[in-house]
Formats: sequence, C-alpha cells, structure tokens
Amino acid sequence: MSEIAAPLRRSEQLGEEIEERIVTGQYRPGMRLDEQDLADEFGVSRTPVREALIHLASAGMIEMRPRRGAIVAQASPTRLCEMFEVMAELEAMCGRLAARRITPAEQAELLDAHRACEVARDANDPDAYYHLNEVFHQRIYQASHNSFLAEQADALHRRLRPYRRLQLRVRNRMKTSYSEHQAIVDSILSGDGEGAADKLQRHVVVQGERFADLVASLSALQVQNPA
Repeated sequence: MSEIAAPLRRSEQLGEEIEERIVTGQYRPGMRLDEQDLADEFGVSRTPVREALIHLASAGMIEMRPRRGAIVAQASPTRLCEMFEVMAELEAMCGRLAARRITPAEQAELLDAHRACEVARDANDPDAYYHLNEVFHQRIYQASHNSFLAEQADALHRRLRPYRRLQLRVRNRMKTSYSEHQAIVDSILSGDGEGAADKLQRHVVVQGERFADLVASLSALQVQNPA
C-alpha cells in the first residue's frame, strides 16, 4: 500500500503558508506578524492563526516577544549550515540504529514511503515530494527504536522544514534526493549500519555546491520579495 499523507488541519495549513512566506523573504527577519492581520488576510478566525504561530515558535521560525507578539526569527546562511550539520549527524545515528533494529513491519513501511516519493518525483511535484520525504525520514527515526534520538531529530527537522523544501526546488535536486533515498534504503534493509549512517549524513549535510545553491536561492528570493 502506498503512503498517503493525512489531510492537514487549518492551523497546519496556515503554518505551512506562513513558513513558506518566511523562507521566501515575503515575511522578513524581524517583521512583526499580527494575529488579526493574518486572520483577515487568510479569511479565518484568530484561533487557527494563534495555533499556527505557537507551532512556528516551537519550531524556531518565529519568536514570541512580550508586548510585540510574533516576530520572524533571523537565521543566517552560516547558521543554517550549522543546523544542517547537526541534522546530518542525528540522521546518521538514526540510520545506523535502524539498520540493526528495524522490524519486518517497519521495513514494509519504509518501502511504502520510498515508493510514494517515487510517484511524486515522476510527477515532478516538489510540494508532494516534500511532504512524503518527511514521512520517509520519520520512518527511519522510528526504526531506530531510540525515542530520545527520534524526538531530537524530529525537532530539528521541523526547524529546517522550509529550507529543506526550498532545496527541493533546485534543479535536479528531487531526482538526486530520490536516488540517495534508494541507497539509504538498500543499506538499512541489508543491515549495513555504517553504510546507512554515511549515506544519510551525506544526504542531509549542506556543503559545497549545495550550500552555494541554498545561499543563491535565498538571495534570489529576497531580491524577488524586497522589503
């Protein structure tokens, strides 16, 4: 059975729209996000807006400040690179443990998630691939059977969500990502912990050309969306 993403709640939909606007520069670092203004803009009550802002604050995308409300957090390219380095190490640990501990049922779930990503890749749908890619990585976290590690990996993954989405829009990145997934799956299913760790680390870390692509994408989007 193919993996099917569950429908998003209204607050989750708002959260994704707001974080997308943050990463594309429409909502610039330091900008105040007013609950009522957002509610009016999206045609909803303040309740789902407030829930979305609380979620984004927990993910580090915004800061909740006394008397100022929600403020878009600042993250420099260097800071993003540092976070991706940590993310890569957490994922490597998950992959190493998953290769040793994954159950037959979890193997089937990982393969389902991988095949779902293939469908999105073939459809050239980066947004669908982004959501299904999250499911794929979640399957690896769960298969590590280390709940603390999975919680830490999930928390940082959420913090980097909009930037991982942005990366998928770089030319050929979706196709390359899927090929990297295949190598990761092969290592995990064969019980090769070190191979899985190495492939996941290289899959996630942002260095060299990938770092340059990320910086260029951020810069280009800021030019398209001036303050």
